[in-house]
Amino acid sequence: MTFDGPSRIPWTGRRGPLVAEAVVLGALVVLDAVLAARAGPGQGELASVAIEFAPGVGPVVAVLAVLRRRFPGHIAGLATAVSGLSLLGTAVAAALATTGARLPPQPGAAEALALALMVGASCHRLAPKAAAVQAVLGGCAATLAPILRYGTGSPAALYAAGAAVAWGGALAGGLVLRDAEVRHRVEVLELRNSERLRLARELHDLVAHQITGIVVRVQAAHRVAERTGGDTTTFAELETAGAAALSAMRRLVGALRTGEEDLFVPPADLAAAVDRAVPDDDRVQLDVSPGLAGLPVAPEVVTTAHRLLTESLTNVRRHAPDATEVRVVVHHEPPGELRVEVVNDGAARPARRGGYGLLGMAERVAAVGGTVQAGPAEGRRWRVVARLPLEPG
Repeated sequence: MTFDGPSRIPWTGRRGPLVAEAVVLGALVVLDAVLAARAGPGQGELASVAIEFAPGVGPVVAVLAVLRRRFPGHIAGLATAVSGLSLLGTAVAAALATTGARLPPQPGAAEALALALMVGASCHRLAPKAAAVQAVLGGCAATLAPILRYGTGSPAALYAAGAAVAWGGALAGGLVLRDAEVRHRVEVLELRNSERLRLARELHDLVAHQITGIVVRVQAAHRVAERTGGDTTTFAELETAGAAALSAMRRLVGALRTGEEDLFVPPADLAAAVDRAVPDDDRVQLDVSPGLAGLPVAPEVVTTAHRLLTESLTNVRRHAPDATEVRVVVHHEPPGELRVEVVNDGAARPARRGGYGLLGMAERVAAVGGTVQAGPAEGRRWRVVARLPLEPG
């Protein structure tokens, strides 16, 4: 069975936008070249010299715009280069016009699209000040090019309006993507904090449960020592310390828990954790290692396995309601590792890639030193598999 984790994006998903951009920009470069050839040569010797050394910036800025996907850490430099080259071409055309020479018409469809892409990427990825600078540079380059290159008396100068619209759309698109990314980061942060708080509550419940057992045993030993005439001082001190710790733990748990939450009672062992998490459903096929109840496992690992199974099966009901087969595997694998796996049919991928439920599971599993992966599996299935240490380091 093949499997990819949620953080691995298929290569075709990364390559699709890149190929689409390259194809569109290449087509516009060819279109610009055809239109320029039909328009005829420029006027004056200076124009001929300029064409020899600077045949056009369209192909160059198109390549730079595509490279931003390959080098996302250099978007500022690439955007500056694209805007600078465009402004340089416009300045050369305007300077030649003042001497009476004129470059041949330079259709700038590819250049305008490249500028729009760089403005959108800058508004999406860069810091606010840097994004504002790139947006202004890109806007100036896009709107000035048709006016100064063709002349204010030419109908082609009206292309400036279209370039301005493209620039505005790129600016808005970049800001929308930026806002969506910020919102996503906030939601992820809130989810992680919520999951960690929930984990802290369960940990306090678990510790309180363990301390209660210790106090009961100390009390029993204290009574036996009283009846047999043994030293009861140590037992009294232990009983007092345990009672104080239990009282402090209960106060802390009460502060962490909201009013509608009940005290979490941790499962006694792995077998109990599996029984509580896995529903009695004919679709669910349960495969567990023999002797699971007697396996020595840290309490926090038992709780994590229980929560992992509960979350995974909840996701099956939520995202794959038509699933006909759900397989749950809980196996002890030497040396000292527990494998928890849930596989279901009826869903090739979750409603949201790398959804928040997966993030919560990852937080919980990482807290005990384990790993978790989730992703599509062969046969239009979805697979979640976690490996947990029996005794966290």
